[in-house]
Amino acid sequence: MSTKHANGGHTVNKTTTAKSTTSHKEHATDSRLEEFFHDELKDIYWAENHLVKTLPKMIKAASGEELKHAFSEHLTVTKEHVTRLDKVFDLLGYKAESKKCEAMEGITKEGESIIDDTEDGTATRDAGLIMAGQKVEHYEIATYGALARVANTLGHAEVVKILQSTLAEEKQADASLSQLAESSVNEHAAEETK
Repeated sequence: MSTKHANGGHTVNKTTTAKSTTSHKEHATDSRLEEFFHDELKDIYWAENHLVKTLPKMIKAASGEELKHAFSEHLTVTKEHVTRLDKVFDLLGYKAESKKCEAMEGITKEGESIIDDTEDGTATRDAGLIMAGQKVEHYEIATYGALARVANTLGHAEVVKILQSTLAEEKQADASLSQLAESSVNEHAAEETK
C-alpha cells in the first residue's frame, strides 16, 4: 500500500516499512548477540541453581542469628530468581537449561575454604562468610546488569523488566551484608584472639 505525501509527492510503501521492522526483529533473534545472550542465561541459571544448594551450607556455618537470617532470606529470594529465569526462557521460546558457570563454582569453592579455614562459632568465620556472600552478589550484580542491557538491545522489553527486578534484589542483598558487617560482625571478629 502506497500513500502520497502532500509535501513533495514522495511515495512511502507502508508494507515495506513494516516488513523491514519485522526483518530487523528476526535478524536480532538470529544474531550472534542473541546466541551469546542465550548462552549467558544458561550460565546464570546454573549459578542460581547452584546457590540454592550452597546457601544452606552457609546458613549452617554462620554463627550469628542475623547472618543466618540474611542467608535464609536470600535462599528464598534465590529460588524466586530461578523461577524468574524459567519465565525468561519461556518468554524467549527457549528450553530452560543450564551450562556450568565456572565463575560461580570458583566463588562458592572459595566460600567453602573460608568455612574450612575458620573456627566454628566465631565472628571471624561470619566475617569471612559475609565476604564470600558479597563476592557472589557482586558477580550476580555484574551479570544481571549486563544481561539486562543486552536484552534491551535485542528488544526483549519484558525480559529486561524481569532481569532488572532480580538485579535490584541482588544489590539489596549486597547492601544488607555490608550493613551487617559494618554494624557488628567485623568489630566482634576484631576482638577475637587466637
